[in-house]
Amino acid sequence: MLVTGASRGIGRAAALALGACGAHVLALARDVDALEKLDDEIRRAGGSATLVPLDLTDFAGIDRLQGTLAQRWGRLDGLFGNAAILGPLTPVTHLQPRAWDDLLAINVTANWRLLRVLDPLLKKSDAGRVLFVSSGSAHFNRPYWGGYAITKAALEVLTFTYAAECNGTNIRANVLNPGPTRTRMRAEAFPGEDPETLPAPEELVPLITEFLSPECTRTGELVNFRH
Repeated sequence: MLVTGASRGIGRAAALALGACGAHVLALARDVDALEKLDDEIRRAGGSATLVPLDLTDFAGIDRLQGTLAQRWGRLDGLFGNAAILGPLTPVTHLQPRAWDDLLAINVTANWRLLRVLDPLLKKSDAGRVLFVSSGSAHFNRPYWGGYAITKAALEVLTFTYAAECNGTNIRANVLNPGPTRTRMRAEAFPGEDPETLPAPEELVPLITEFLSPECTRTGELVNFRH
């Protein structure tokens, strides 16, 4: 089970939960120290993990994943695409080209490249499951959130299109909108907010594991977390 953005927040909570459920976790993130701490926790709980230190803008590195995973395991049972960046909160006409490019690269293109190279391995699984993390921002048309919202809307369309193209296969693909959650990105976006008033990432775990389980038959859906 591959988890992106596994070093903190929702990705970390998901990686720990999946490991506890018996899945071998492929934990992908840039922060090697945080990945090693995650690995220790997964193993202490009786699970197993393989660390994948990778920046998602390293597209060649993403492409190499297919060969590595195919050689070692021959298949992939699930992809939890959690990694993302917020980018500047500014009018869309004030976004600098570099910021725009970074948002598209990490929030959209990296996820498309992951689907592109992992699709053959997901199809070799008895129950390939894909779950990407989106945001209500994709639907609120909130001023100054254009860069982030546009990329999340694109990610949703990417996922739903992939789900439709996988009809008749063993793959199910869905999108999770976690809502306001106690994460570093949320604190960056709302610095005056009391994080203790928000659900912890761990509260999302039952929903995440449900949609990544072989028993999940739903596909092409936007799943909203309610607390």
